[in-house]
Amino acid sequence: MTLSASETWSRLLDRARLELPEQTYRTWLEPTEALELEGNTIVVVAPDRFAADWNESKHAQFLASLAPVALGHPINIVFRVDEERKSRPQMDLFVAPPPDQAKKTAPDGPATGVQLSTRYTFHNFVIGKSNELAAAAAQAVAAAPGKVYNPLFIYGETGLGKTHLMQAVAHEIMQRAPSTRVCFVGTEQFTNELVAAIQKRSTPEFRRRYRETDLLLLDDVHFLKRTEATQEEFFHTFNALYEAGRQIILTSDRPPSEIPGLEARLVSRFQWGMVADIEQPDLEHRIAILQNKARLDHLELTIPDDVIRFIAEHVRSSVRELEGSLIRLLAYASLKHREVSVSLAREALRDKLRLNGDGAAEEKHALNVQSIQQAVAREFGINVDGLRSKSRTKQLTVPRQVAMFLIREFLGVQLVEIGNAFGGRDHSTVIHSLERVEILCQDPAFNARVESLRKTLSDLHR
Repeated sequence: MTLSASETWSRLLDRARLELPEQTYRTWLEPTEALELEGNTIVVVAPDRFAADWNESKHAQFLASLAPVALGHPINIVFRVDEERKSRPQMDLFVAPPPDQAKKTAPDGPATGVQLSTRYTFHNFVIGKSNELAAAAAQAVAAAPGKVYNPLFIYGETGLGKTHLMQAVAHEIMQRAPSTRVCFVGTEQFTNELVAAIQKRSTPEFRRRYRETDLLLLDDVHFLKRTEATQEEFFHTFNALYEAGRQIILTSDRPPSEIPGLEARLVSRFQWGMVADIEQPDLEHRIAILQNKARLDHLELTIPDDVIRFIAEHVRSSVRELEGSLIRLLAYASLKHREVSVSLAREALRDKLRLNGDGAAEEKHALNVQSIQQAVAREFGINVDGLRSKSRTKQLTVPRQVAMFLIREFLGVQLVEIGNAFGGRDHSTVIHSLERVEILCQDPAFNARVESLRKTLSDLHR
């Protein structure tokens, strides 16, 4: 299928919007239009000379790098000035639009101003054993917001689809009720806005914005830890929304009870509705995710099934890592002017894989819980059995805490699993250990010892 210039540019922009800050996209790329497409060169017009030069220097190369994934082949991008705008004064770009136009484009509350990814829908979310509970809960919330599973708390490691699922709920609700006021914000942004509101004495406006929304999506809620003022403000925001029957969806890298420094009253409220986890996908699920990725990017004929299986078998850390590997493979194939194959995938992803004695690829990660325990035991001159024992002597406690800390850092293992690897200790003990090592690392000598272990483990990781 041959794409027109506008279709080609639209696909590139859809991809760019996922990568660039929204303000950058809206300022520089949204006003552009495709003029013509000749061979592998697309000519794009910008509203003025400054915008054309800026896009040429700042965005042309970046957009071209997205082409292998978005289009399935490389492309050159040339920016020009829109001929119709050349004769207009430069200052008209900064003049407010006419009242009727401003009325059409100004956001009417959070529903029109919310920044959601067009790809993060239920249709594009691949369901498997690792996420079926969270997906079912999200679909139930989308069907009856504020009535079931309020709040919906989704937790899991980075890159497994928590934000995708949360935004899918918003898309579904807004499709059914376009006037729904939606607010999607990260916890860090929520905190920064609160600080700014306090400084500018505009706290009432801040509260009105968040407490009058119909659907609040708060990402990475684990960053609420140790921020007393933010926790206090969010506590009252949560109560206002909940009592008004408005839906709240939260995501975190761990369940509410395992977020250190989170006030008990917030932990309790986060558990009022549904707490659902997303785990790492199994092989069949990873294959389905990659197939879906290929379908979305119209690459079904470009990537053979055996290549998809090869990637799925050897990249197991997260959905994001899976998709990143696919993007990297396509870019590599484009640069080398070679067809996508298993042998090419082995070359392109060689730093993610390592070869066994038979020359076959296997997953790069040689590290595991046992190898980290062994490295720490050697460093501190103790036995691995001592790390796993019930003994609480300082000789064993500190190395045990360091081992837990490094396992979490290198492997991202869940707290419960870390506890099980050290004699069945509970998650609160693991949390204390992680925090204790952070404090101990303030001592230069202790930190140097941990850094030495990091280097040793990084060498094993290669």
